[in-house]
Amino acid sequence: MMEKDAKIYVAGHRGMVGSAIVRELKRQGYTNLITRTHAELDLQRQADVEAFFAAEKPDYVFLAAAKVGGIVANQEALADFMYDNMIMQMNVIHEAWANGVKKLEFLGSSCIYPRLAPQPIQESSLLTSALEETNEAYALAKISGLKYCEYLNRQYGTDYISVMPTNLYGPNDNYHPTHSHVLPALIRRFHEAKQQGLDTVTCWGDGSPLREFMYVDDLANLCVFLMNNYSGNETVNAGTGKELTIKALTEKVAEIIGYTGKIEWDTSKPNGTPRKLLDVSKAADLGWTYQTELDDGIRLAYQDFLANPMRAER
Repeated sequence: MMEKDAKIYVAGHRGMVGSAIVRELKRQGYTNLITRTHAELDLQRQADVEAFFAAEKPDYVFLAAAKVGGIVANQEALADFMYDNMIMQMNVIHEAWANGVKKLEFLGSSCIYPRLAPQPIQESSLLTSALEETNEAYALAKISGLKYCEYLNRQYGTDYISVMPTNLYGPNDNYHPTHSHVLPALIRRFHEAKQQGLDTVTCWGDGSPLREFMYVDDLANLCVFLMNNYSGNETVNAGTGKELTIKALTEKVAEIIGYTGKIEWDTSKPNGTPRKLLDVSKAADLGWTYQTELDDGIRLAYQDFLANPMRAER
């Protein structure tokens, strides 16, 4: 168990996941949190990361820093997504080991699993067949991070764990028109369509892919729970165990926002992975379950979007 006064470093504390972890740690009474902005610490600079760990000597690390984006961003910057994520995570994980960090938790993504993995996807499906091409570079980087944690455990006896979340949404999300993920992109698109009085909104693909969505504060609660209750080389899936089609999601977001126009589909654009539902039985067997249902979470996310309009420009 993490001590309430232990020195805890949250890497990526300004992002959606990192900021949620900070909120959850504070809610649970952890008092000695360490954070650094990108301007204060560039995680891609090995010497700077070495100096930070040598000076701060954190007891625990939550590694939530990452370069993230949707299908368009991943396709346009394959090399950047691979390099930036590989360098950041390897620097942090290695220096955690070199400086005797008691425990580290690495945050990945469900895109690490094969494109056609048996559903729902178990943690053991990792590396059993080909990845989805549209985010392969990001997935390979994340697989490398979780495997490095595993190899450190096996070679040096460290206690480093990894968590693979499903599609996330919630406070502090990225609503950029081309670089965001599907749910925040839909929130922005339907909000602007409602404001502008548009008769139609066009969405990518045919709406058939099945997706699972998890409110980010639920993930943060799981992350702290796992830090205190789980050790092992195999990753842990983070999700709700529930799925819906992109078409149903799109209609749900439109209804919650109050857009009443027509929804059209551009089938010349890619759908991505046809289905991606996580098997969450491992977390359930440990005694954890999610709390926020999708409709409630979308309403909370939309309220956050309205309260922070500048996030749409990130």
